[in-house]
Amino acid sequence: MRLRVSSKSLTRLTGPVALASLLVAAQAHAALAQQPSAVPVSVATVEAREIDTWDEFSGRLEAVERVELRPRVAGQILNIHFREGALVKAGDSLVTIDPAPYAAEVERLNGLVGAAEAQVVFTKADVERARKIIGNALSERELDTRANAYDAAVANLKSAQAALQTAKLNLAWTEVRAPVSGRAGRREITVGNLVESGPNAPVLTTIVSVNPIYASFNADENVVAQALATLTPEANATARVEQIPVAISTPVTADQWRRGTLQLIDNKVDVASGTVRLRATLDNTDGRLIAGQFVRVRMAKPRTAPIIAITERAIGTDQDKKYVIVVGKDNKTAYREVKLGTMADDLRIITSGLSAGDRIVVAGLQRVKPGDEVAPEPVAMNGRPLAEEHAAADKSSATAQQ
Repeated sequence: MRLRVSSKSLTRLTGPVALASLLVAAQAHAALAQQPSAVPVSVATVEAREIDTWDEFSGRLEAVERVELRPRVAGQILNIHFREGALVKAGDSLVTIDPAPYAAEVERLNGLVGAAEAQVVFTKADVERARKIIGNALSERELDTRANAYDAAVANLKSAQAALQTAKLNLAWTEVRAPVSGRAGRREITVGNLVESGPNAPVLTTIVSVNPIYASFNADENVVAQALATLTPEANATARVEQIPVAISTPVTADQWRRGTLQLIDNKVDVASGTVRLRATLDNTDGRLIAGQFVRVRMAKPRTAPIIAITERAIGTDQDKKYVIVVGKDNKTAYREVKLGTMADDLRIITSGLSAGDRIVVAGLQRVKPGDEVAPEPVAMNGRPLAEEHAAADKSSATAQQ
């Protein structure tokens, strides 16, 4: 017996099935559309680094050379050739004292030297003539007298020449010149005034050198002892203090630090304060550092084991806690509380909470939350692309080797 099914009956059977299939497919598509996509973020790998950490002190800038310009001869001030506050070079004429009296003295002594030279020539010839006739018409006593006259003439010539040299020096000193290069201070005396020489000579101006410049500061004796303990003694048993890194910052430059070279650790401890006087040398080619200026001084602490340091952009704040977002091997994020140390080389030292090899989010922190899946883009800790950072490191290394 055959079962016959009409087309109309088949349509009635398949219609609900097709509709159900369409509903299931639509729901699956909607579920896929609602599924969140991975958030793109910049991720850096945490590394243990050799980083300088610092002790900070208050200090003052000092000129390497400071000169009070005083006249070496007396007289009237005729001209002042420098501008207050201007840079001057060693040897520049700054002040002119009336040279007329000293020029006249040079002329007078020139005449005396000429007369003394003539007297030497005459007495020498007289002695030579006397020696030719000695024993006939001239006694030994007379020869000795003429020889003594010649010796006296030579001595008088030397005295006149020395006096002339002194007069020429005095004449040259009427041009008061800068003994060092630096910045001139204010004028302490004006044209027309009479000035003395010697101990009572007035200060005409002061000159302070500009480049390099010193930064002087006091450091705790224990800090200094720890720094010295890290240095390798030389053959003469003295440590090379310039190996200790230092840097300074002014109130204007704030957190922009200028590196310098430690030049001096004093030879004694101040018993009253328990500190040691130190001095660093700094490049001041741009002339922005001024003697007497207040500065903050950093001196590097002795290096210990490599430390963890990360960019501050990777650090979030949760009430009174600090945290970072760590990316796991499955590219899912996790909340990690961290303890912060000081800043070093533009990075924040992490004292606990992170280990070398951890991956952390350094850009896009606000776009993710713990448990999110992310699409990590590897970057350097400062946020630069890895290729660019490697190229910069290679260039820096090549420069250091030259």
